[in-house]
Amino acid sequence: MEDMSESQNVSTTPEWEQRFRAPRVSLPDWAEDAPDRSLFVSNATGTYELYAWDRASGHQRQVTDRPNGTTDGVLTPDGSAIWWFNDTDGDEFGVWMRQPFGGGEDEPAAPGLAPSYPAGLAIGRDGTAVIGRSTDEDGTTIHLVPASVAASVAAEAGGPGGADGAEAVQPVEPVQHAEPVQPVEPVEIYRHRESAGVGDLSHDGTLIALEHTEHGDAMHSALRVVRPDGSTVAELDDTEGGTKELGLAVLGFAPVAGDSRLLVGHQRRGRWEPMIWDPVAGTETALPVDLPGDVGAEWYPDGSALLIEHGFEARSELWRYEPGAAEPVRVDTPPGTVSGATARPDGTVEYLWSSAAQPPVVRSTSGAVVLDPPGAKAPASVPVEDVWVDGPGGRIHALVQKPAAGDGPFPTIFEIHGGPTWHDSDAFASGPAAWVDHGFAVVRVNYRGSTGYGRAWTDALKHRVGLIELEDIAAVRDWSVKSGLADPARLVLAGGSWGGYLTLLGLGTQPDAWALGLAAVPVADYVTAYHDEMEALKAMDRTLLGGTPEEVPERFEASSPLTYVDAVRAPVYISAGVNDPRCPIRQVENYVDRLAARGAVHEVYRYDAGHGSLVVEERVKQVRLELDFTLRHLAPGSGGAPDGTEGARRA
Repeated sequence: MEDMSESQNVSTTPEWEQRFRAPRVSLPDWAEDAPDRSLFVSNATGTYELYAWDRASGHQRQVTDRPNGTTDGVLTPDGSAIWWFNDTDGDEFGVWMRQPFGGGEDEPAAPGLAPSYPAGLAIGRDGTAVIGRSTDEDGTTIHLVPASVAASVAAEAGGPGGADGAEAVQPVEPVQHAEPVQPVEPVEIYRHRESAGVGDLSHDGTLIALEHTEHGDAMHSALRVVRPDGSTVAELDDTEGGTKELGLAVLGFAPVAGDSRLLVGHQRRGRWEPMIWDPVAGTETALPVDLPGDVGAEWYPDGSALLIEHGFEARSELWRYEPGAAEPVRVDTPPGTVSGATARPDGTVEYLWSSAAQPPVVRSTSGAVVLDPPGAKAPASVPVEDVWVDGPGGRIHALVQKPAAGDGPFPTIFEIHGGPTWHDSDAFASGPAAWVDHGFAVVRVNYRGSTGYGRAWTDALKHRVGLIELEDIAAVRDWSVKSGLADPARLVLAGGSWGGYLTLLGLGTQPDAWALGLAAVPVADYVTAYHDEMEALKAMDRTLLGGTPEEVPERFEASSPLTYVDAVRAPVYISAGVNDPRCPIRQVENYVDRLAARGAVHEVYRYDAGHGSLVVEERVKQVRLELDFTLRHLAPGSGGAPDGTEGARRA
């Protein structure tokens, strides 16, 4: 990989910027039948792009090179090609492209399919692909792309080397044909207005697992297994037609020829945990994995065991479970967060690990660092402290970071996570670390609606959307002041996406609680956002609020930041991507117009991307703008920094 970090004068660059610019890599994916062929994401060139890695030779090359970056890519099982999703400047609307693993021209992977939002992808060993699509016009459609179409491109797998002139990776033997391949149109095998997606394709390509929400509850999927012709093999629906709030998730078919077992995530005991479902035999097998918190799993490559991913109270760990055993066995990992893990054919496990204090690294249970990008490493930050606060819906878990030097009360930023079905964890994050460097305490709240604390906590977010989360944030805010952590006159409410939405809603509904607000890619006008957003999010909003804006106008009004914009007194900074399909720009402009009409203190930054940016310098610029706005508008205090001095020196 190209090392861009050498161009930075590390000695004069603030540590917070070094964290953003430090080269990073994702957990490498690998081809099931060619395990030496891997695919990963890196920011080595200053933009997050896809990279191919041949482990046998050590050769790496950049696969994609686009102005606004690329992160969605999949290897074919034989390792001959890489599929990557080609949207326009982050709008998430596009088509799948295909490129030979060794390098070469990109070609449309499914020429007969028009652009759409992606809804899952599975690629078979014979080259057959199952592609999920989502559009406003059609809802969800799923298409089978016959092997002959894929083979026509696979035959070109022996392309030239990468753009850097390095020797090409030796290609997989191409599929041979006696006759020229004739184009075959993709075949539609599924269609429904509600959201759905491709889960997985069985090892032999005879079974396709789908997740769907035909019952109308976008937060709790049901499963259907079909044949390639679209005929149904079996159904699994824990919602019982939408009457129960119990979800299912496809975790993967057994990686063994002739094996129809499907690993499934379920919520029958109040949290996510795995079981094995055989849709052909009609059997379900519970697994004795009695760990607290949420549990996920994936197969070991030979199907003999499961790699268990266990998350509990903002940390995660790994276990190995062999079906039929009495209990799982712990896989040793350091305390912190495992953001992804995969079992290799030799039985070792590779995983991406970090903590709030230590930057991410791809490790192996063999003890080795699997993939170490060149260049300067990200500086460490400070660890998190756990706080539990009694709230109106139960105990609330918050993660706190504070400057190593100085005593409180500190200026404090409440950094609110997005989702809402997500949670903050003890993982490395450059954004919070930047605020700590500038003398702020950082508080992150896993409010009701967050994942990781059981189904009831996640599903509590209904109808009073936004207001429920803010009740929990207010409870933690009160604790932060009473405990002496936070200066009540210098409290900042901030977040991105759903966190940006909660920021704007909080500034309007709790105007006396916050001194300043920072909202990135937010929902600002809920009604307009609903009409402009991608179809899958419309379905989610109908589930959360119980209908459309026309059906439940009072709920949309109560949950919309625009309703309370005239009550906002704190200075507001808003950043938004002009191509954002999740929190579209028009509804942000409606909110900004209302602020401007009454002369409210605000600034807006618009950038040419979608729901966030994959360009490192753009990310640095946005954080710098937020820091600058805050240091200009936040009143000096009597507690810890900043008072306009320490922060200014580090900025």
